[in-house]
Amino acid sequence: MDWNEIIAGVLAAGIPMAVPLLLVALGEMFNQRAGMFNLGAEGIMMMGAFVAFFIDLKFQMPWLGLGLAMVVGALFGLLISLTCVTLRAAQGISGIGIHMLGWGISGTLFRVYVGGPTPVEGIAALNLPYVSKIPSVGPVLATLNPMDYIAFLLIPLSSWLLFRTSWGLKVRAVGTTPRAADTLGIDVNKIRLQCVVLAGVFAGLAGGYLSVCQAKIFADNLTAGRGFIAVALVYFGRWSPWGVTGGAVLFSLAAAAQRLIQFYGVEFPYELALIVPYVLVILVLALSPTRSRLEPAALGKPYYREHRG
Repeated sequence: MDWNEIIAGVLAAGIPMAVPLLLVALGEMFNQRAGMFNLGAEGIMMMGAFVAFFIDLKFQMPWLGLGLAMVVGALFGLLISLTCVTLRAAQGISGIGIHMLGWGISGTLFRVYVGGPTPVEGIAALNLPYVSKIPSVGPVLATLNPMDYIAFLLIPLSSWLLFRTSWGLKVRAVGTTPRAADTLGIDVNKIRLQCVVLAGVFAGLAGGYLSVCQAKIFADNLTAGRGFIAVALVYFGRWSPWGVTGGAVLFSLAAAAQRLIQFYGVEFPYELALIVPYVLVILVLALSPTRSRLEPAALGKPYYREHRG
């Protein structure tokens, strides 16, 4: 076996697999930093995936499809804000409801207006000739999708937004001590609404990426649990954009490696290879001693301005 070929194969498969996880996890990171917990990302991803796929199928405009997927994600974010911020419903149960709603609507629309598996042209890889000359990783980087580059550019942007802007300071304050933030004149509910909508936009974009950039098709269970994995990756990454990125990349490279193990016929139990990425994330979460210290103190807790003390 050529190890350079194996490493290139793992990177070529792992980087695109990391992108949807990264997008959802970055949005969920902002969400949780503001004290909001959302288990509905999977349903939002399914809606984004269908909208992007359908627009590409009917109009051959995948970029428009991605844009509308983000709009749909924002609308679902507004719905979550209504139920969890305004009406103060239990965030966990509301998230499950959003998950089921997104899955149900996307599946129904697909069966009514499409009917069966239908491929779309989607967004093609860049095929950059100059980048391909970079040693080792060049051939991999040269064939990535434009959205892959955009997704990774969002990492430093998210870090700057969270840690270098007044808005990011407000987000962190609202997620840690909302009462103190309110006392300083910060509108807690407004900040939480903004973060929930932003998370919805990211989740919708991630779903659109799956259908028009990666799979180039829509099907039931296209998201394959990525929305729930992304929630775990936020904990894995300690509510930091770079930490979340590390978790998404590590999980995806492990998943890509287990696929290559099967492809190259390495003598390793197939069933064990499948669970390696998930076991890896669980072990890191379980063995880390600093999670409780870094977790936003108000995470999952509704804010009642009228309550004092």
